[in-house]
Amino acid sequence: MISVDTNVIVRLLTGDDRAQFKKAKVLFATQDVLITTSVILECEWVLRYAYRFKAHEIADAFQSLFGLPNVQLQEPMAVYDAIEWHKQGLDFADALHLAKSQDADSFATFDRQLINAGSKIITLPLMAP
Repeated sequence: MISVDTNVIVRLLTGDDRAQFKKAKVLFATQDVLITTSVILECEWVLRYAYRFKAHEIADAFQSLFGLPNVQLQEPMAVYDAIEWHKQGLDFADALHLAKSQDADSFATFDRQLINAGSKIITLPLMAP
């Protein structure tokens, strides 16, 4: 199994560098691939800010990529929850933070928007400190 960096996934999903796209495509076609949670978080940010992908485009691309039989995620349940919550309007990073906090009793944040939006989507109590 080989773990990949953000730039490998970005090349595969955008095809913006033809030579690197081909190498990334071969890697994903021939190797068992591990994608760490931190790489997914960075990848979402790069696709949103540098490539102007919309939330649904990122979610669709992630679901397609993560559904490949040779792709393993470091924390699949947290990532899948984050993708679903992102599709429902949460910022992806916030959704991932919440998904990884499910074993806690509550989640404290100064972000009122996160409290308001997240409280409509998940059962974990969200509150200001």
